[in-house]
This record gives sequence, C-alpha cells and structure tokens, in this order.
Amino acid sequence: MAKFDVRICGETCKGCELCVYFCPKKIITISAHINNKGYSPAENLRQDECVGCKACATVCPDGAISIYKEDMTQ
Repeated sequence: MAKFDVRICGETCKGCELCVYFCPKKIITISAHINNKGYSPAENLRQDECVGCKACATVCPDGAISIYKEDMTQ
C-alpha cells in the first residue's frame, strides 16, 4: 500500500477545521500550538493512516495542505 506525506503549513493555516471535518480517516486535529497570526493550525499526528484522498487539501481555503505520495522503491 502506498504511503502519503501530509504537509500542513502551520503559519498559513487559520484553524478553520474544514480538513478535520472532511478527512475520512479522522487523522487531522487542531493543534494546541498558536501560530504567529494567533491561530491554532491543523496537524496530522497519524501520518501512516493517510489514504491519500486529498479531501483535506481540496477543502482548505488557504491552500495550507499538500499531499505527497512517498516513493516506496527505495
């Protein structure tokens, strides 16, 4: 099975929670950390459970989420 790398830009994210709501695996949460703009950004603590559906990246109004497929040939 492919592995995916979810990258959330903590300084761009405003913590709107759309990604949390739309993630089918419910692996994205809101951080206790406060970014420089005063928001609590989203974070993915269970990276290995991501199925690469890109729902989170699609609904993110700030473009703060990118999904990358990891190269498993190494």
